[in-house]
Amino acid sequence: MLKNFIFAASAGFLILVSGTMASSKPNYQVAQGNVNTAAIEASVFQKINQYRDSQNLPRLNRNSTIDNQARIHSQNMASSKVAFGHDGFSRRVAATGIAYSRVAENVAYNQRHKDPATQAVQGWLKSSGHLANIRGNYTLTGIGVASNNQGEIYFTQIFLQSR
Repeated sequence: MLKNFIFAASAGFLILVSGTMASSKPNYQVAQGNVNTAAIEASVFQKINQYRDSQNLPRLNRNSTIDNQARIHSQNMASSKVAFGHDGFSRRVAATGIAYSRVAENVAYNQRHKDPATQAVQGWLKSSGHLANIRGNYTLTGIGVASNNQGEIYFTQIFLQSR
């Protein structure tokens, strides 16, 4: 059985590993060169704000500095420079240079899905730890997506409430 979807959530510095979803019949092989990571990032951002709209929560604003830190983490996970998870979370947040009162992070990866952004967001919405981050009192977000030669797509979303 292939691992198709793995999630982890972190609020503050607490790490919540939320589980896995697996399927023996993947939909779609995605090669590294065929992945439009910018479009996937934009789709995740849109889907998260659509959910927040549906819950009468304020929309998040995307921040390019936070995007960059999220993207670096996804690239590092995709290339196995770091393990899948939240190691280095405090360094990523500090590297943004943004003073904050609250911060959280969701990570995921999936493989062989025609719409990887939808898979990631739907998985996060089904997980209490990820959902708490998505619904949290945050104003800024950054999203980073990266893929590797195995067709795995890694996601990092950082949520931040600036001071």
